[in-house]
Amino acid sequence: MKMLNSLTRLTVSIIGLALIGGLMMGGLYAQADSHANSAKEQLDQSPRHGEWVKITTESGREVSAFIVFPEIKEKATSVIVIHEIFGLTDWIRQVGDELAKAGFVAICPDFLSGMGPNGGGTDSFGGNNVRRAIRDLDPDQITADLKAVTKYVRDLPSTTDTVAVSGFCWGGRQSFRFATNNNSLKAAFVFYGSPPDAAALGKITCPIYGFYGESDNRINSTIESTKAAAASAGITYDPVIYPSVGHGFLRRGMAAEASETQKTATREAWERWVKLLNKD
Repeated sequence: MKMLNSLTRLTVSIIGLALIGGLMMGGLYAQADSHANSAKEQLDQSPRHGEWVKITTESGREVSAFIVFPEIKEKATSVIVIHEIFGLTDWIRQVGDELAKAGFVAICPDFLSGMGPNGGGTDSFGGNNVRRAIRDLDPDQITADLKAVTKYVRDLPSTTDTVAVSGFCWGGRQSFRFATNNNSLKAAFVFYGSPPDAAALGKITCPIYGFYGESDNRINSTIESTKAAAASAGITYDPVIYPSVGHGFLRRGMAAEASETQKTATREAWERWVKLLNKD
């Protein structure tokens, strides 16, 4: 009887844990859906012109990208927006729309273009397959994609020759890395992304501006050594740590359910970003 009672209690505990786990995962998915819905709603209601374009690299690879144009009279600076490990999502397109609202031409390439089932991009993958596919991307292919996107956006009649690159998490690392492969960029804006090695830093010719959340030591632990390497190489590396927020704070701060702390950090990051983009 004691053994039966023990088994009964164990079964109840397992069921309880499963229910709690399911509720937690349900909450996470609901939060993700909320972010996606909010971004989609903004894009649907935006007065700015956004469209999908196809860009061909030197090797003949075709890259799909979402581009948004500001409502201004003059030619505009261009900003390349590199997506997170989650691929080209509605939130990344929302970031592009916000940049266009601030007066810039924003282009958001899908680095999974043609890599998915039936030659699809990010939208053709399911679940964790997106992250696996992005982790497996060839760095040389990423660089070739970015060079083609840079040329495409620079050659548009509505843009100036000035192009900046930006990215988030995985994209932050890629924006930092692209600055080592292109000497014509205005600046690289790194949102909580890891740096290239010290030897590669010496190839950078543009300023690097970092945006980091205070509770993100995995990334923040690289800041001091990067500052030292950048100083040794004679390049500008200007990191700012935003208090009381963690990794991915810009995405969280743009969500409808964001806390006041997250909203504050996001607002300050956006204000700094736009100010630096407008800097001569």
